Amino acid sequence: MPEILHTPLEARHTAAGAQLTEFGGWMMPLRYGSDLAEHAAVREQAGLFDLSHMAELRVRGAEAGAFLDHALAGRLSALELGQARYTLLLAESGGILDDLIVYRLGTAEWLVVANAGNRAVVVDALTERIAGFDATLVDETDDTALIAVQGPASQAIVEAIGLESEPLDDLGYYRILEAIFEGEDVLVARTGYTGEDGFELYVPNHAAEDLWDALVRVGTPLGLTYAGLAARDTLRLEAGMPLYGHELSTETLPAQVGVGRSVALKTKGDFVGRAAVEAGPAADAPVLVGLVAEGRRAGRAGYAVVDGDAEVGVVTSGALSPTLGHPIAMALVTPGHSGSLAIDVRGTRIPVTIVDLPFYRRQERA
Repeated sequence: MPEILHTPLEARHTAAGAQLTEFGGWMMPLRYGSDLAEHAAVREQAGLFDLSHMAELRVRGAEAGAFLDHALAGRLSALELGQARYTLLLAESGGILDDLIVYRLGTAEWLVVANAGNRAVVVDALTERIAGFDATLVDETDDTALIAVQGPASQAIVEAIGLESEPLDDLGYYRILEAIFEGEDVLVARTGYTGEDGFELYVPNHAAEDLWDALVRVGTPLGLTYAGLAARDTLRLEAGMPLYGHELSTETLPAQVGVGRSVALKTKGDFVGRAAVEAGPAADAPVLVGLVAEGRRAGRAGYAVVDGDAEVGVVTSGALSPTLGHPIAMALVTPGHSGSLAIDVRGTRIPVTIVDLPFYRRQERA
């Protein structure tokens, strides 16, 4: 049985009363108290997340950009310095092995961030695909902590810890900059998985506690709240963001799950999975939709979606939305349904309506 990994911040979580759980091979904070309070803090002020379970892979070399263009679905060689892009690692079948964020850090240097549970899959695939390219791949996960501050107050909080950096006002969405915190190199990215403005800070493990403590110290008066995986899941669901193993899998092509725009069919040449993506899914293949219901009972992952007596799909993620106050779900449903559907919630049919994603969209900052 694989050894459970521990983040460098676990002692801080224990001291704060976190309920810990195994996730993606790591012991992670599920919640510190109330899921609803943690969720609301991110929507209204700010939440503090430990994301050190995520995998960080550094790619360098004269042909690093060409390698990433071959290995991944996006055209990463075209990124500007300091720019980030959401992209996909595809199998030859076109199925999704993982979804990634890639940052361009230099003229010949990129940072690839993968999901914790897919770390080995991503490392193995990229190691195989790098053959023949003048590029190197280094897994820096075990030496890197990742801390996120998400919510309307996030910029004020990150600014208050005294980073030596360019002004955060100049850092656009899906951009990254280099900074120094108490003598340590930090990468500050304006990215996140909550649907709110926010920052993700990459820092060496040995400096993680000091950075965490500084954020708590300056952030608490501004409404900063510890937030765990449970709140992160309801936040990303409201924002219509897919989760690997739920909406995304090797059984789904990008076009089925709303991420087809991440595939650079028009702007680059061949890449792994291109032929399958061009062929597309079968005409009757299920597609991802948003579903809303009234009342308080929510469909959960694995619940059937029905049209009359026919089962036409399955819920991939679902919850009672803390922000909206009614049940929401994402589901893979066979195409062509425009009338009333229902979710089978433990034998009870709950009527649902198909809606566009996302369920929640924040107001853009001024």
